[in-house]
Amino acid sequence: MVLVTACGSNGNSNGNAANSANSGADAESGNAASGDKLKVVLLIPGTLGDKSFFDAANKGLERVKSELGAETKVVEMGTDKTKWEPTFNDIAAEDWDVVISGGSEITEMFNMTAEANPDKKFINYDTDIEEAPANMYNMSYSTNEVSFLAGAVAALTTQSDMPNANAENVIGFVGGMDIPGINAFLVGYIQGAQYVDPDVKVAVSYAGDFVNPAKGKELSLIQYNSGVDVIFNVAGGTGLGIFDAAKEKTKYAIGVDSDQALLLQDTDSEKANLIITSAIKKIDSAILGAVTKLQDGTLEMGKRDVLGFVEDGVGIAENDIYGSVFPADLQAKVEEVKQKLINKEITVDNAMGMETSEVEGIRNAVKP
Repeated sequence: MVLVTACGSNGNSNGNAANSANSGADAESGNAASGDKLKVVLLIPGTLGDKSFFDAANKGLERVKSELGAETKVVEMGTDKTKWEPTFNDIAAEDWDVVISGGSEITEMFNMTAEANPDKKFINYDTDIEEAPANMYNMSYSTNEVSFLAGAVAALTTQSDMPNANAENVIGFVGGMDIPGINAFLVGYIQGAQYVDPDVKVAVSYAGDFVNPAKGKELSLIQYNSGVDVIFNVAGGTGLGIFDAAKEKTKYAIGVDSDQALLLQDTDSEKANLIITSAIKKIDSAILGAVTKLQDGTLEMGKRDVLGFVEDGVGIAENDIYGSVFPADLQAKVEEVKQKLINKEITVDNAMGMETSEVEGIRNAVKP
């Protein structure tokens, strides 16, 4: 996903590797601390705490440590983009076997770092750019397909007699930026909603920012006040404001990248119970799988794989909240749609590669 829901909500923007969080590894440097352990470092182009994209990657690194016994470290590069490239180069010069980062926004500089360090292995856990150096492995996800399923959930919700649904046949979408990676979610979401009800309307807003929860809340309140009863969050840290607005107006939301209801349940159960489901990119499993294959010598470098339902790269959160808040008959309809996606009985358009005018036409066709 092009940056996708990138950049966490934490305000720390210090990009120095010295100010990094550790995942149980030697914090003093990138040098191996013991024996033949695989040494893996994760570079976050932002900060942790978004309860979405970056936190999912960090979870993947934690699994690499716990399940593979690797030495690991996570470096929060902050939101100052001028510090990203120097940090990539500094870390690559250290004694790490595998350097991981994610997002199409960093892909060009990450590729350059890989090309300058042919003795190291690099993994980009989320990019829509196909080209990869010979010592890099890239991944992306079928966000259009999982968003199709999220759109079906939203349309079924607004039509339902669920307690916080209203009579208006309008659902919402708040994206971080008006860019192809975010619009891949949007187009799938619209098509999934129309699959359920061709007459559904979709309110669309872009925050122009991935780290501004206040803006996310402001845009969401406008949508909720206009008659929207469920909003799909595709805005990274900005999207945390969507959940604030949902709580204030007692309306529904759909999360992204991670199971956001589960992540919020312990700190704010009232807010979590309004997040019907989340469109998940299984970033943690993807990172663990790639590093496992690399360790086994079976990872095919110099290519990009697209992970969808069949590859278990995407899915919706079917947690206890989904089971209790979303009626069983509607869950059955969503499962039917999911199986059709898995069986390729439904073809979902992808905004990646679409002309701007085509995306605009799709938006305008469902404008309330």
